Amino acid sequence: MQTKKISIDQIKIGDLILVKPGEKIATDGVVVEGESWVDESMITGEPMPVFKKKGDKVIGGTINKEGMLIFKAQKIGGETLLSQIIKLVKEAQGSKAPIQRLADIVSSYFVPAVLILAIVTFVFWYFFAPSNNLITAMLNAISVLIIACPCAMGLATPTAVMVGTGIGAQNGILIKDASSLELLGKVKALVFDKTGTLTYGQPDILDILIKNQNSKFTLRFGGQNQKLKSKIIQLAYSLENFSQHPIAQAVVKKAKELKLKVFQVSKFKSITGFGVTGVIFGKKNIMLANC
Repeated sequence: MQTKKISIDQIKIGDLILVKPGEKIATDGVVVEGESWVDESMITGEPMPVFKKKGDKVIGGTINKEGMLIFKAQKIGGETLLSQIIKLVKEAQGSKAPIQRLADIVSSYFVPAVLILAIVTFVFWYFFAPSNNLITAMLNAISVLIIACPCAMGLATPTAVMVGTGIGAQNGILIKDASSLELLGKVKALVFDKTGTLTYGQPDILDILIKNQNSKFTLRFGGQNQKLKSKIIQLAYSLENFSQHPIAQAVVKKAKELKLKVFQVSKFKSITGFGVTGVIFGKKNIMLANC
């Protein structure tokens, strides 16, 4: 199979696209060859990469973490999910909140009233004031227009909506329309259901749970049994050092923090969807399940 580089606007539906490790997926499609972990956090909010294999759908803008993928383009341009999200944000910025409609109604009465008041001011200062000066009358009339002009009333609300929805989108929060943004100001409680919204969004090792048929107990870092804890991490580190699974990376990170060395591993095998196995010290077969 020959490959060539093209710009994103040249992609057509049905094209086969090669995605190397670390590259962004160009458009929406379905995997036809290869396996890899894909970071979809920008779309779903989930920090854990998702394993993709033949037949799985991929989303444009997400990042291929490790393996090689070949996928068939199914949606391009404005039909992609990312384009739809961008369109949603633009529509939200242009929508009107209920409070803005009220401001428009008030402005429709307030503007003529200000104009009439400015005219009355000019007439008074030009015909009835002792100065009887055209410049003074015009300055006073213009002062009334500037001070009483309802521009702020008409501009403040749409500006606030545009800024609010824009900042929300930058932080991964999509606001449907201005009405939803106004309603959010009345909310007194929020319920979160996604990992990563209230956490660091990355897996980490906090406890070690040892379980057998009769008992189980948790070993916490910083407590007793430091040698046992280090041994467990070291064994896991020796195997997971060959794996690209997100949980494996957490084990490797913790082992490096503890400055542990890697044991020699033979007969290493990664079983997709189950975990990894290997032989340590030439006789101890170790299996780790990455769930």
